Amino acid sequence: MTTTPFTDRQGMTRRRMLGATLAAGAAVPLAVAGPAWATAPAATPGPARLTLPAPTGPHPVGTVSLHLVDGSRPDPVAGPGHYRELMASVWYPARDVGDHPLAPWMPDGAMRAFLTDTGFAIDPALAPLTSGHVGAPVHRAGHPLPVVVYSHGAGSHRADHTVMVQELASHGYVVVTVDHTYDAFTEFPDGRVVTPDSYDVPTYPKDHAADARFLLNCVEELAAGRNPDTDRKPLPAGLLGALDPKRIGMFGWSKGGTATALAMLADQRVRAGLSLDGPMQAQPPLTADLDRPFMMMTAVFTRAQDPAAAEFWSHLRGWRLNIQADGAVHSSYGDNQVLIPQAAKILGMTDQQIQGMIGTLDPARAVRIQQAYPLAFFDEHLRHRRGHLLDGPSAAFPEVKFLL
Repeated sequence: MTTTPFTDRQGMTRRRMLGATLAAGAAVPLAVAGPAWATAPAATPGPARLTLPAPTGPHPVGTVSLHLVDGSRPDPVAGPGHYRELMASVWYPARDVGDHPLAPWMPDGAMRAFLTDTGFAIDPALAPLTSGHVGAPVHRAGHPLPVVVYSHGAGSHRADHTVMVQELASHGYVVVTVDHTYDAFTEFPDGRVVTPDSYDVPTYPKDHAADARFLLNCVEELAAGRNPDTDRKPLPAGLLGALDPKRIGMFGWSKGGTATALAMLADQRVRAGLSLDGPMQAQPPLTADLDRPFMMMTAVFTRAQDPAAAEFWSHLRGWRLNIQADGAVHSSYGDNQVLIPQAAKILGMTDQQIQGMIGTLDPARAVRIQQAYPLAFFDEHLRHRRGHLLDGPSAAFPEVKFLL
């Protein structure tokens, strides 16, 4: 089964790209279909756990998962009386984190399915931990916190851009991430694991956008002091009433970037949007005008090479910006960039294999770009904190080009 009809610029589905990678004997990119830290059958045991960079903000980070059901959308797979079921995570600035354990990058069941899908043996001990402390109380500064919603790419999962997510949370944002069921590796509280191959359910950017709009409803519930978790799971102290529903942004990678544009066109609650190399291929096409701030961080799906991206850009009537990092490829603006180089030491990968997955952009520089530019964008448009990073080329980031 093909997990999604959404294809890359060469017309190849992500699953076929994965198969070609495996056939060539290369390791698997994390954001495509399987984590690079997976130990191949012949690998030497005993490597150290992989790590993610710590966020740079002044606050420690907390996180909690949510089990959500959208009662407005029947689920044709689950049958009559069942509705769209989602797993989400909320990331936020925290306090008193000492007694709260760090969250894993992915839940164990979802990660095992993720690894099995790639054909690699499983070594859960190598999975990285995040900087998010499970259930820690929320740091409240006397005012509601701005919110950012995240949408992942095709056949992926909600942890795909944890570096960016926890960076924003450490600087005072509440970030809500979601597994787009049937297009994600996701684990539900009762132990069920659903993968992109579990059922023959084609998913499109409009489906991701519909999930995101439902998350906006959940944000409003949390802001009003109501718990949207379908199991009424206890929430961290201070989370209810902590969110500002009038300051909501959204970002996404690949299909999630396209979904960000669709959600903004359909819903005025999203005040600013960021696409990480989104192809902007949608049905119907993205031809309506958008009057709110939108930023594109491109790599493969540039306006010069992707007519849909160029068309979308021409309809941006508000603040807009398009940047591109030299040497970036489609998966460069994500956790791949930091995890794959570490995995390379374990798996004995060549420099050529690594560059084929994450491009020639230096991984350490890529992390700094991921941390700096999304934060600057949302600070400017959700908090009205104007800096100079988005004004033009920066000596601090010489590899980032501004595309006019």
